Amino acid sequence: MQTELINEHLVIFVVSTTGSGHEPRAMTPLWNMLLRADLPEDLFEDLAFATFGLGDSAYEKFCWPAKLLSRRLVKLGATEICARGEGDDQHHLGIDGALGPWMKQLSSVLTQIFPLPDGVVAESPDSLPPPRISISDASAGAQLTRKDPLVVDREYHLATVTCNKRITAEDWYQDVRHFEFAFDDDIQYNPGDVAVIHPETIAEDVESFLSCISYANSADDPINIRHTLEDQSLPDHLPTTTTLREIFTRYVDINAVPRRSFFALLKHFAQDELEREKLEEFLSEEGADEMYEYCQRPRRTIREVLEEFRSAKIPREYVFDLFPPLRPRQFSIASSVKASHQYSRSIHLCIAIVQYRTMLKIPRRGVCTSWLSRLKPGDQLQIGIQKGFITLPTDSKTPVICIGPGTGVAPMRAVIQERVRQGIYEDTLYFGCRSASKDHHYGDEWRAYATNGELTYRAAFSRDGPEGTARTYVQALIREDAKRIWELVGKRDAWVYISGSANKMPAAVREAIQYALVSEGGMSEEDATEYVVRMEKEGRLIEECWS
Repeated sequence: MQTELINEHLVIFVVSTTGSGHEPRAMTPLWNMLLRADLPEDLFEDLAFATFGLGDSAYEKFCWPAKLLSRRLVKLGATEICARGEGDDQHHLGIDGALGPWMKQLSSVLTQIFPLPDGVVAESPDSLPPPRISISDASAGAQLTRKDPLVVDREYHLATVTCNKRITAEDWYQDVRHFEFAFDDDIQYNPGDVAVIHPETIAEDVESFLSCISYANSADDPINIRHTLEDQSLPDHLPTTTTLREIFTRYVDINAVPRRSFFALLKHFAQDELEREKLEEFLSEEGADEMYEYCQRPRRTIREVLEEFRSAKIPREYVFDLFPPLRPRQFSIASSVKASHQYSRSIHLCIAIVQYRTMLKIPRRGVCTSWLSRLKPGDQLQIGIQKGFITLPTDSKTPVICIGPGTGVAPMRAVIQERVRQGIYEDTLYFGCRSASKDHHYGDEWRAYATNGELTYRAAFSRDGPEGTARTYVQALIREDAKRIWELVGKRDAWVYISGSANKMPAAVREAIQYALVSEGGMSEEDATEYVVRMEKEGRLIEECWS
């Protein structure tokens, strides 16, 4: 794509955000090309473009890649024809809150720049679009002879579950598991890398859903899938021969909270007039708040919506248009392949099992984590390995400071295991949780390292203090250790890793480091802020956080 961009006259970019303001992996080659210092300022003088960013305002660098891309293209001579749109997961309507208005604005601009020929009328946005696939019946044994695309993908490896152990107290509100997977392959990964897992929807949920939408009788009939609209994507690793049961188990997400586009397509399939009117009402500008109250606010799922709109007759060719893909999940690897011989062909994960109740008191389970929680020793699955954002210093003498409260400690465990194995004993871990006796993940390991002089360990237990006293979090400990932080960060160029929930913690940790630079290093507030920003640019401060 990067080599062809110079020949384009109009490009519409839709750019997601990964990590704490990083571009998606697919964009990295293009971005590296655009950052070259030898590019002329008029390189894209013939290019018109528009950009829509996908992000989450809970993160400090909201829609950062989209913003940087827009600025860089303009600097290289391109013309931005429409104000940049920024979809926010925190908006009560999700990205639809910004996407709809932006698309209207973009359509208006495009029709001015490229007016329709005489006699050509724009297609109504309310018309039923063609499906992205066609389906034909397959022979009875076709599915048995086909190869599973996930199994033949060399980026994935067959893993066997050897451990699925709860590491929070049995009476604790949160169920956090330690998983261990063994491989026959000689797998390779580095601290900070992530395991990629394709989940499956629980069988009983799929069975009831198939009955709800009248697919139960044909659910196990083999079918052939042909991709007819190739500009429309299909789920990863989708086989060309499959069944409807397999599609709803492995490839589309029936437990997702539906977006506006789901209702816009569903209205074409509703047979009941009252149901169709209700769907039309949701889609109107006046009905946006009502749709939010019905769907997004109570976290009502696609499965639950279709149980209420029972007149809908969904053609099987539209399954990938109506239902969102069941996406693979990424988990930070919590082990080092170099830590010991027994780890050489294994991966450890530290995963919180997602369980909660909606405002309507309906229990919810995370699709992937609930599936993982049911795995038993001996069960097998395919696991991929991807490069993460964390990298280790090239100079092993460089100190490392790990800040990983909760399950954010997972990649820190990999870092510490590897560094200790290399005989590096000057690293520091700041861990935070609510209770030392309830959710102190890997506490025995950290204490053993500290006792042996292999790690400086600092733990904050926010709910263990006396009633009425201020709660202690990791950032408070960093402030207490200001002198040591200055020695490590200011004088010895330590690297800092921050991992965990992207609420207030990452910003508070940055402020605590800045406090050390000011109080112990004598910097001004402005210089301390700039120093931390420079650390990030140099790769000495790395965040791996999630919302």
